[in-house]
Amino acid sequence: MRKRVSIVIPVYYNAESLPELYISLSEIEARLDQRDLDMEWIFVDDGSGDQSLQELLLIKQNRPATRIIKLTRNFGAVHASKCGLQFVTGDCFMILAADLQDPPELIIQMVEMWLDGSKFTICERISRDDPMTSVIYSKVYYWLLDHLVLKGYPQGGYDMALMDRSLLSYLVNSSKNLYTPLLAYWLGFKPQVIKYHRHKRRHGRSRWTFTKKLNATLDVFLGFSIKPIRLVSLFGVSLAFLSFIYGNLLVISSLRGNRPVPGFATLACLICFLLGIVIVMLGVIGEYLLRVFEELNKRPEVVIDEIF
Repeated sequence: MRKRVSIVIPVYYNAESLPELYISLSEIEARLDQRDLDMEWIFVDDGSGDQSLQELLLIKQNRPATRIIKLTRNFGAVHASKCGLQFVTGDCFMILAADLQDPPELIIQMVEMWLDGSKFTICERISRDDPMTSVIYSKVYYWLLDHLVLKGYPQGGYDMALMDRSLLSYLVNSSKNLYTPLLAYWLGFKPQVIKYHRHKRRHGRSRWTFTKKLNATLDVFLGFSIKPIRLVSLFGVSLAFLSFIYGNLLVISSLRGNRPVPGFATLACLICFLLGIVIVMLGVIGEYLLRVFEELNKRPEVVIDEIF
């Protein structure tokens, strides 16, 4: 029986890049067919407001085996990808961005490594043609990720990863807000690494806004690590210790007759500073509790409108 490679592709305002993506995937499918491998295409329309669905239906006309899942609205790339993973039937699988910044031609090399026994193959970005702000944010983000969340995580990050089917259940049954690439790396399978250059976006504009990046960052750091709350607690203990020392110094100074002149401005600044720290601590605790609430409220991750 021929083995099958499943490709899950979340789509959000990618109408301009889908025709070119179709050509690339068709070429890859032809090359896989020469190796006696089948290819499964699973597109997830994540509430696109452009002509993405129409382009996907044209792809299905040309390739009837294509599966298209249309969501009722935009739920985010991570949730859309996890939705697509539920329909995977292949012996290995991967998630591929529809914007063509991650070169689809790497799929062939990844499949070869899988056939050689690799259960987990990732494509690590070593350079990228992105705006400078995105490059700086990416470097800071992955540095923090390596030092605070998961030691040894690829410094350039990765999105493309071909995984054996044995990893599928861990991703499908994971918590609602877990970042899929990080969870896959966290599982502990030693990855085979392919290094590549991330292309400049040629079609449309990125919908990956700063607000979405910030929300994703919070999900990653608070969903995978307890270090943020421990750092906040450590900071609180340090402040309490310094306050205790300062209080003792005041008592000793008073006993010696060297009473400092009270200063309202200093006192007000200290109170405001300490109240700010308390609010930050409560905010961090609240973020953790929010994630617990989201796991327990039985709200679905996505809502499927139609399956083609």
